Amino acid sequence: QVQLVESGGGLVQAGGSLRLSCATSRRTFSMHGMGWFRQAPGKEREFVAAISWNGGTYITYSLKGRFTISRDNAKNTVYLQMNSLKPEDTAVYYCAAGRVTSSERDYDYWGQGTQVTVSS
Repeated sequence: QVQLVESGGGLVQAGGSLRLSCATSRRTFSMHGMGWFRQAPGKEREFVAAISWNGGTYITYSLKGRFTISRDNAKNTVYLQMNSLKPEDTAVYYCAAGRVTSSERDYDYWGQGTQVTVSS
């Protein structure tokens, strides 16, 4: 069974930073691209960022400059670094494994989600 385990969420003041982590098995990590999505209260889940197995990165345009995605192949972990956080970044953030696109339908496996709350 494929497991994606997210961590690093929490409460932060506007302007602050958080780094989310998503760990999985070596097999899953080596066979799939990894992505991050988020879902704010009352809104649909939206694409945040993705990274391919060879390190190619994709960030949704509105978040470029504040969010970065990276992966550590030795630790089978993908990271989402979030800087200059804003209250509108408040959401549950999900890690996913699959084909690297912005569509959640292309991801086969999902983590349980981690809450990020940004206070004003």
